[in-house]
Amino acid sequence: MPASIPDFAFERLATRQGACRVVGVDEVGRGPLCGPVTAAAVWLDPACLPEGLRDSKRLSARARDTLAMEIRAHADIGIGHASPAEIDALNILQATFLAMQRAIAALALPPDHLLIDGNRLPKDLLCPAQAIVKGDGRSMSIAAASIIAKTARDKIMADLALRHPGYGWERNAGYPTKCHLNAIATLGPTPEHRRSFKPIRKILCPDST
Repeated sequence: MPASIPDFAFERLATRQGACRVVGVDEVGRGPLCGPVTAAAVWLDPACLPEGLRDSKRLSARARDTLAMEIRAHADIGIGHASPAEIDALNILQATFLAMQRAIAALALPPDHLLIDGNRLPKDLLCPAQAIVKGDGRSMSIAAASIIAKTARDKIMADLALRHPGYGWERNAGYPTKCHLNAIATLGPTPEHRRSFKPIRKILCPDST
């Protein structure tokens, strides 16, 4: 089955129902063993919609970088993170919601309607919101948010790789690849690793279940 191409239908419907500033929200980094979870909130100017928007996972790194530059040139963007310590303290779902709330708060102008990727919404949002399953393949605003979040987090992981060489974060972005797992076994966890995630917890607490 071919990949779906996101369109502006959700945004137009919200506008017809009275919304003036419809913002898409997405996150990246729930699965890695280290680094932050990162969210982006993006308001797209309906008069300057970027061509070629897709779910960030379906784009090459070069295409993501090109689209990210175009999005940044014409959109209102907010980016938020939750740290490994916050992930360990809250759990990954609640840390993801925290990153989303921080991204929304970082917008230059507040939204009056949110389109959020997934099937659950953060609590205490200040405007109406709609959860959209597989939203990064259905809504252009969410697709744009996925691209911004992905490129922002990849940059963070590449910078962290310079401080913690040997784990391959510039290539694997902290996901549990064979190279990354082997490096953890050899070099041990870093302060950037998520202590609550099973592969790290097993190394730090080998007697725990």
